[in-house]
Amino acid sequence: MALRLFNTMSSQVEEFRPLRDHEVRMYACGPTVYDYGHVGNFRTFVAVDILRRFLRQSGYKVRHVMNITDVDDKIIRNSSREGVSVQQYTAKYEKAFLEDAAMIGIEEPTLVRATEHIPEMADFVAKLVEKGFAYRTDDGSYYFRIAKFPQYGKLSKRDFSGMLDGARVDIDEYDKDSARDFALWKAPKPGEASWDTAIGPGRPGWHLECSVMSMRELGETFDLHAGGEDLVFPHHENEIAQSESFTGKPFAHFWFHARFLLVEGEKMSKSLGNFFTLRDLILKGHKPSSIRYLLASVPYRHQLNFTFDGLKQAAVSVERLRNFRLRLVAGSFPSGASDETRSLAADTIARIKAALDDDLNTAQAQAAIFEMVRQANAAADARGIKQDDVAPLLEALTKFDEIFAVLDDDDAPKMKRVLQWAIAEGREKEISPELRDALQSDQRSDSDIEKKVEEMKAARTARDFKTSDAIRGELADAGILVEITKDGIRWRRK
Repeated sequence: MALRLFNTMSSQVEEFRPLRDHEVRMYACGPTVYDYGHVGNFRTFVAVDILRRFLRQSGYKVRHVMNITDVDDKIIRNSSREGVSVQQYTAKYEKAFLEDAAMIGIEEPTLVRATEHIPEMADFVAKLVEKGFAYRTDDGSYYFRIAKFPQYGKLSKRDFSGMLDGARVDIDEYDKDSARDFALWKAPKPGEASWDTAIGPGRPGWHLECSVMSMRELGETFDLHAGGEDLVFPHHENEIAQSESFTGKPFAHFWFHARFLLVEGEKMSKSLGNFFTLRDLILKGHKPSSIRYLLASVPYRHQLNFTFDGLKQAAVSVERLRNFRLRLVAGSFPSGASDETRSLAADTIARIKAALDDDLNTAQAQAAIFEMVRQANAAADARGIKQDDVAPLLEALTKFDEIFAVLDDDDAPKMKRVLQWAIAEGREKEISPELRDALQSDQRSDSDIEKKVEEMKAARTARDFKTSDAIRGELADAGILVEITKDGIRWRRK
């Protein structure tokens, strides 16, 4: 089965076929670095990361480019208010975004920054003027002439034919029904950052940035453009208009958009008190792996209701997967192989692939791995798992984790870095008891714990159960749960 994705341009689920064999060129709109990224932003970034990982697992060479918008209206306003340069202001938030993305397992794409491509953007505007698609106003700004692009609205499926009145809109984000000539290049205002270029001083408009950088990195026509559903109009609609006017060619063949999420059943809003950055959630004691797992638990085209109960359940799910892997690695199994178990592992890999081929149905992929865990645990309890069955089961877990990236038990050091950041930023009051407790359980290194467990095993072999119980109690006080099973002793952090 080939990968099928919903293409926003056609409004249909279609087979995804790259323009070049075995190579996918994809561009994803990245963050505007004016503040810390919130959980809604990261839902889209996780969806794009899963797509990238699955394409690579499916045998494609993937070139994934993402922009960093480091100049726009909000950045200009905020940097001016704080009395710092645009570069100083955005550096802090770009660093935070990249740290946060890595924290929840998002692989870093090729990054391109708006401020590093100003001359190319000015040249792009000049060429559009030459072709008659753009014009200069008296103040030195440049606008795209929408009436010259009859297909305007083809992505968002809006009919703007009776609304193209030639009026201009200066702001980057505007009403969904506004079809007006949009700013390509903004003349400088007193006190604003600007660049001297061949078309005069000023700065690029938000929409221009992505067109120039995506085509520079991926070519005039590339395979897939991704982003959140809020970008369909006006941002992506404007990208298409200016790019296809510039080249006379299709811009992107597939358009991939992730839906918004709700928080506790409501639209996320600071006024409602349900607006959370990634760091806010970790300061409340939630693990990065739990956040990633929950963000991936609902297919990208469906609305996700992000709840704290859901985060707790995600933590349980991740722990169950990690414990199962630990059982396979640390357990003692009779020699031989079970055709039934090996078939279960192979079928699970096939089910995960089939689910992801079906428009990235992450929920079905997660269901497939947990059905394998349920059946394999039952078989292990009945001594039905053999030594030669371990490798196929581990392979299924590996295939799953190549996409979902939650099995590595590396939450504690990541959470510790957020705690240190909060202290450095003077936000100690936001550090929850739950976070401190979670970090307390990580005070012992894995090697120290393994050493204690070996001492416990030796004591039990010598039938010195008093010493064994004392070691078990010591570990429990340090937040380490020791389980004594038919397959031996294994441990996990609480």
